[in-house]
Amino acid sequence: MSDPLIWLDQVHFQYAPDRAVLSDCSLRVHAGDRIGLTGAVGSGKTSLLRLVVGLVRPTAGRVEVFGRTRTRESDFHEVRRRIGFLFQDADDQLFCPTVAEDVAFGPLNLGLPRDEVRQLVTQTLADLGLAGYEDRVTYQLSGGEKRLVALAGVLAMRPEVLLLDEPTAELDGVAAGRVLDILSTLPHAMVVVSHDSSHLARIAHRRVQLDQGRVISV
Repeated sequence: MSDPLIWLDQVHFQYAPDRAVLSDCSLRVHAGDRIGLTGAVGSGKTSLLRLVVGLVRPTAGRVEVFGRTRTRESDFHEVRRRIGFLFQDADDQLFCPTVAEDVAFGPLNLGLPRDEVRQLVTQTLADLGLAGYEDRVTYQLSGGEKRLVALAGVLAMRPEVLLLDEPTAELDGVAAGRVLDILSTLPHAMVVVSHDSSHLARIAHRRVQLDQGRVISV
């Protein structure tokens, strides 16, 4: 088997000395993996995803991404360009005035030509059923619409790996089905957090669970 794209090796993480979240937690993600991550509320699912991209740091253990151990802030700059992270709360991810500006923000920062970015924005929004939303004001969108726009912003970055924290939250059945259809066709390795077993069954090749700070197979 090839080397993992992501390797959390016996990671420990806590927000405070008396609040351990992850304990001796290990997870490997290889190319082509589609991993469904479950666990009780507060079990550390979001914290695990945040560790991968360096938004929080472990108190012990090792975080290896794309073949390199990542410890410092500068180590994660490359990681954040190559991994798409959909936050649990879409409001934390949308910060431009209009939908088109928000989806274009990441690709423009990567230095892509503006004409290419415009085409990318149009196609990505159309794929998610958001054609015609380009000039909509982001803060005026419904919760479900914000979720889809946030996902469009992630996919427009053309990431190699996806970390998706409740990607169908706040979506109605039609919109959730559309997102699941799209995710099921993507070639990316992905880790998907969801409380909906039926949704995970459509996109995940295997499922793991966080239990008492550790990843276990289910």
